[in-house]
Amino acid sequence: QVQLVESGGGSVQPGGSLRLSCAASANIFSIVTMGWYRQAPGKQRELVAHIAARGSTNYADSVKGRFTISRDNAKKTVYLQMNSLKPEDTAVYYCNIYPGGAWAWGQGTQVTVSS
Repeated sequence: QVQLVESGGGSVQPGGSLRLSCAASANIFSIVTMGWYRQAPGKQRELVAHIAARGSTNYADSVKGRFTISRDNAKKTVYLQMNSLKPEDTAVYYCNIYPGGAWAWGQGTQVTVSS
């Protein structure tokens, strides 16, 4: 069973930055598309960004120009650099395979943006 371990969340003021990491135990990590997802209180989980095995990326409109997804296949790790954070970015952030999030979800990492 694949294990996903997210880290790097925290509390920041609006305009601040955080870098999230997600380590995966999957042997096939280097050939799959990975995504970052988030779930705010009372809302459904949504896709934030995804990155293909060779590095092409795609972002939700709400984070374009502020977030950057990247990956290190040797470390089986995917990253999310978040800049210019807004209160509406507050959520628990998860990584998983894209599309569909078919692997077992990790515990996520909490991001809170408030003044």
